[in-house]
Amino acid sequence: MHSDNRLLRHICAQFQLRTSSGGFSVSLPTPGLDLLSRIDLDELMKKDEPLLNFPKTLEEFEYAFNERKSYHLYSIITHYVYELLETKCNLTKEIVPVDATEEEPRSFIYLSADAMSNPAKLLVLIQGCGVVRAGQWARRLIINQDLDSGTQIPFITRAQEEGYSVMVLNPNENHLEVERPAKPTPLPSPEASDEPAEKRERKDERESKKKRDFYEKYRNPQKESETEQIPIRENGSPEEHVLYAWDHFVSKAAARNVFVVAHSYGGLSLVELMIQREAQVKNRVCAVAMTDSVHNIWHQDASKSIQEWLQQHCRNWVSSPEPLDTPVEPMLSDCPRVSAGTERHELTSWRSFNSIFQFFSEALQTGEEETSNTVTTRSSHRTKHDHDHDHNHNNL
Repeated sequence: MHSDNRLLRHICAQFQLRTSSGGFSVSLPTPGLDLLSRIDLDELMKKDEPLLNFPKTLEEFEYAFNERKSYHLYSIITHYVYELLETKCNLTKEIVPVDATEEEPRSFIYLSADAMSNPAKLLVLIQGCGVVRAGQWARRLIINQDLDSGTQIPFITRAQEEGYSVMVLNPNENHLEVERPAKPTPLPSPEASDEPAEKRERKDERESKKKRDFYEKYRNPQKESETEQIPIRENGSPEEHVLYAWDHFVSKAAARNVFVVAHSYGGLSLVELMIQREAQVKNRVCAVAMTDSVHNIWHQDASKSIQEWLQQHCRNWVSSPEPLDTPVEPMLSDCPRVSAGTERHELTSWRSFNSIFQFFSEALQTGEEETSNTVTTRSSHRTKHDHDHDHNHNNL
């Protein structure tokens, strides 16, 4: 396939490896090949660190290619999803903290143009924890299946079509990783050439280990011994990030009705937000759709009033063999649980896609009816009060 050849050329160029005709080959699932065939890898590769020298042994090849390839592939996918959020969905980056200096670590979220001004509806998307970044549900799905199932893009486009403004949070971008200073390399002794063969072999083994450690750095870029993490101010954890996004963006948006989709650990972060900002959340959020949420109202010490609110305004689509939307026995007395129509945790958001928007529409309609009934009741009460006042006045 043409896309296979193009992918091979780009990947081999990135890692300085020969093509399959030269003795090596690259194997990726077809969706991954199709995705990468549409990415400008040459441009994205400019953002990566310097290339490795061509491995000289099979062991070095295994470290430098098989593992590092995956790390760079994930980085490429992350940047490509960012590009789609900006070009296809017309979202813009907003830096957090909002008052960050140029010198300090920073993160960002994505907002639609009307995120702060849309007076009607706002959709907030919160992913699970781990390596996924803004706009992604699961990298595994992006590579092995397609962009629709693995990214939040379908939720964004559907929301925009239905008149929602959108905020895409980025709860896993919590720190900046910097390399620790390298230890100085000792200079060779003048007598090195006169060393016995056995001593030289031991030295060669040490040098070989150093080289393996060097490739280990690329196999595992987050290795504790090689890097240190500088936390992003007020965004050092998923829970902190969600709270910060609420305080500085969601709570200041004009939308009368806020809707939330929270996957996996995102559900836990949302419950933590309720614990910190209960009155505000209850006042602004119309409905919450969780997908295989890992929250726990007991461990998180959620109040009775929060539990009651979750019962009325939240629904959790969980992994289950049952058909989509089939009620599932609740584990705790919080939000109702229904089947997502799949037993795969990472697929729950995509499989419940249509059901979630239907749930939001029904919640909005219910909220509007309750508001209308409240206004009607108050109006009737005022009319009766005015009539009684006039009647008493006429009898004087």
